[in-house]
Amino acid sequence: GAGDIGRRVLAIMKRRDAVTAATSSPAKRSALKRLGARPVLADLDKPGSLKRLPQDWDVLLHTAPPQSYLTRDLRTRNLLASAALARPTRASRAGPFRSATRTQRGAHRTLDAARAPGRCVVYLSTSGVYGDCAGARITEAQPLRPQNMRARRRVDAERALTRAARRGAFRLIILRVPGIYAANRLPLARLKAGTPALESADDVHTNHIHAADLAAIALAAVRRMRQRMRPQVRVYHDSDDSTLKMGDYFDLVADTFALPRPPRLPRAQIEAVVPPALLSFMRESRRLDNTRMKRELRARLQFADAGAGVAAATAAPETRA
Repeated sequence: GAGDIGRRVLAIMKRRDAVTAATSSPAKRSALKRLGARPVLADLDKPGSLKRLPQDWDVLLHTAPPQSYLTRDLRTRNLLASAALARPTRASRAGPFRSATRTQRGAHRTLDAARAPGRCVVYLSTSGVYGDCAGARITEAQPLRPQNMRARRRVDAERALTRAARRGAFRLIILRVPGIYAANRLPLARLKAGTPALESADDVHTNHIHAADLAAIALAAVRRMRQRMRPQVRVYHDSDDSTLKMGDYFDLVADTFALPRPPRLPRAQIEAVVPPALLSFMRESRRLDNTRMKRELRARLQFADAGAGVAAATAAPETRA
């Protein structure tokens, strides 16, 4: 899934020529070449296309989102049917950073992958797997209680990957990611449209991470696994230090870009005027504890809070246009 985050990872890597970048879009191959990667056209919705990917991988960065239907993540399951079961080669045991898959049949071949102790997977999940926590500050030990179809698919992906890791197919790091923002990921259109936010008394706590920091943390996770991490599966909250409510975040962006602040409505009224996708986020409140990420991954945030990241976005070409 060499989308925005994948390309940001490539941009800060030192050995980009050692990376195979998978994309389902032919139009993106030239951009990936310019970043120094070897692009391969592969689509997780079409398992047969995964045969094009190399077999000699040792690190797989899985950033592709699930499909938009069902409660199972079919894309991750298609990936596991190929990459996790590929028979390791010498290159995969001592090779460079590679993302690769190989289509094979039969879950009984899982043990083949156990012969590749150096293989690692980093999966970008979502903090939505926790559901509503009533604004509580939570650690990675918080039970998973997904409350919408999107989050249930992410839980399915996490569990499928975890099962494979515990069978010895690879070591796994799951990064539970909250709201990603950057100059090209701000709610400017929503603000210009006057979409309302919740009144403070009804508002929910949200969590944020700048796309640049997310890319850096993903690489920090790779370094962690190369140090023979224990246990076989580890979960991290990939969040900055912000403690904003959703409406306050909208106000922050509006003030920074000299736009009108969104009108505030009580929960009883907002459900009739807000799109269902946004409304689902307005039903969940939680604050992520990022202590483990800082202590174990030793990641240094370029933007420790959303205020700093949004301010930096004012100078970006995407937002000046």
